[in-house]
Amino acid sequence: MILSFHPIIVADKNILCAGRDPGTEELDAIKQADAVILPQGCRQTLFDMAAAHCPHVFPDYHAKFKFPDKIGQTDLFAHFALPCPRTETFSSLDDLFHKTGFPDHALNFDYPFVFKFNWGGEGDTVIRIDSLSDFDKVLKKAASCERTGQFGFLIQEFIQTDNRSLRVVVIDQKRISYWRTQPDPNQFGTALSQGAEIDLHSDKTVQDTGIKWVDQLCEKTRINLAGIDLIFPQTSGTPNPLFLEINYFFGRKGLGGSEQYYELLEQGVRNWLNSL
Repeated sequence: MILSFHPIIVADKNILCAGRDPGTEELDAIKQADAVILPQGCRQTLFDMAAAHCPHVFPDYHAKFKFPDKIGQTDLFAHFALPCPRTETFSSLDDLFHKTGFPDHALNFDYPFVFKFNWGGEGDTVIRIDSLSDFDKVLKKAASCERTGQFGFLIQEFIQTDNRSLRVVVIDQKRISYWRTQPDPNQFGTALSQGAEIDLHSDKTVQDTGIKWVDQLCEKTRINLAGIDLIFPQTSGTPNPLFLEINYFFGRKGLGGSEQYYELLEQGVRNWLNSL
């Protein structure tokens, strides 16, 4: 029996568990299932229940919950020896002051560097810091966030690129790659919400290099549904990429829109089931 908690994927038995933790009904159904299909908005309680009581669960969210948020992903890249920009993580402002001695001592980063809050998407919480004044402003924002219970941030070296990043979408064994290119040289970031444009076709050899590195990530972590962001340092030749982020929720515009995405997802689920 195939059990689906996904509102789009129809299976032998279908249950909606959005916005709540699973209960006895969900547990009983999972125990009877040969395979379980989860929604992208799956809570950890539902994933843990499914993984504990059914041998086949899609998507595999072990890495998502073991290495949560941006700080966790930094730990994941280090744990699996995957290349990423030099990064230091901080659980709070107090942690920053304790570890670095700032403001009495300088940071271990030259300007410009990148400041990332531990949460958020579409580039809204990723900020280029060009000066001490910029840093003071973002620290004040961090203090405001902490007053509302939001803690944690990263400081990361700034890498010169061609104002573009590579998104590799993973759907089971399928890989779809495209560039997100920022045409405005004064705009930092390559999120589509920041004016970046999609480029499906440029530098296919470089895209293939990125896909090979994503394959390594997936082999080591068992990730089988995500949008992986990489950058290539601005050097001659075809350098190895650096991992930026793993997006378990990701935009669909580069895939042709939501309808096309759900077709790809349904095919990916079918292929996964056929492989069991």
